[in-house]
Amino acid sequence: MSDCGCEKARRELEEYLRDEVCKTAQDDIREHLDSCPACRDEALVARTLTEVLARSCREAAPEELRDQVLARLRAAHTFAAD
Repeated sequence: MSDCGCEKARRELEEYLRDEVCKTAQDDIREHLDSCPACRDEALVARTLTEVLARSCREAAPEELRDQVLARLRAAHTFAAD
């Protein structure tokens, strides 16, 4: 294995975090993250953001918000039809 460098690690970070890179690239990026605090921090931020977004997508919107959105969509549809 060889350190892939910051540029490659950052370019392939999203794919790495989703396990969408080949085994060799995965090992190289992991090795780089282990030795580069800046890239490791960037990976932590990306991973945390991805987890927060995924969690928020599983939660239901409050009923009041849902009603407001639907009312605005209906009003926009009515306005566009006129």
